[in-house]
Amino acid sequence: MGEGHSRRAVLGGSVAGLAALAVGTGSASADERRGRGRFAGKVVIITGATSGIGREAAVLFAAEGAEVGFCGRREELGRQVEREIRRSGGEATYTRADVRDPAQVQSFVDGVAARYGRLDVAFNNAGIHLGKPLHETTVAEWDDVHLTNARGVFLAVRHEVPHLVDGGVIICTASSQSGHTRPGHSAYTASKRAVEGIVRVAALDYGSRGIRVLAVNPGTTDTRLVRPPGIPDDLWARFKQAWGPLNVYGLPRMAEPREIASAVVSLATPEFGYLTGTEVLVDGAMSAGRPMTMPPGFEPPR
Repeated sequence: MGEGHSRRAVLGGSVAGLAALAVGTGSASADERRGRGRFAGKVVIITGATSGIGREAAVLFAAEGAEVGFCGRREELGRQVEREIRRSGGEATYTRADVRDPAQVQSFVDGVAARYGRLDVAFNNAGIHLGKPLHETTVAEWDDVHLTNARGVFLAVRHEVPHLVDGGVIICTASSQSGHTRPGHSAYTASKRAVEGIVRVAALDYGSRGIRVLAVNPGTTDTRLVRPPGIPDDLWARFKQAWGPLNVYGLPRMAEPREIASAVVSLATPEFGYLTGTEVLVDGAMSAGRPMTMPPGFEPPR
């Protein structure tokens, strides 16, 4: 796998989960939020949190007492997440923003910092996927993947750092495929390798301020990037059953978004205070064995 893969921190098995929280159904005051949870009194900013891993991270950080500012392109879903968090007694603000647009990223980040007064944790999660042979990938498709996955992280970090408290944490979503990949994923794999490069250099740039910078590398996770749109739940469940045994060297199933989000939340705590400048694999041991290869014609149902 090479030097880059061998230096990864592997987060095997279950990551320390969240303690059960008894949250009310009403809206909590700022003083009440500051009094509970591992992130009480902290401000967390998240990109790409209208669904999947980002959504679960927003819910979990808020349940742990954080004030959460998050963005995404799908406004209806973003408002739903915002309402859900507030109904549970947490604090969250959704902003419609596209991480491909520098002005929108700056406005989003500056707006969260202005509303809550600071940034303590940044989770740069927004990303898209493309599965296509390199020679069939158009220039526009290649650019879109890199503008979202790599430049989107660069823009977010660029604007987050001036607001980030000393001792803060930046976590960026890369992918287990940046270490072991599959045919037809050149644009995606290259973009996620770029995220790892940003993480490593940013950890050096901001280590003097005590800021930790990490990449979390999920394995295959049951999100909209994997699940085709419009597929019925029962058909998707059957596909997941068939997919699971293919990962014969690790946990025989896909990850659930909350499992990856729980890892992110835990990594942002002081318990991991000396972990920085590296990638943390959360992939059910998929990459610990031989890289999984799909049988010919084995694709998600359409």
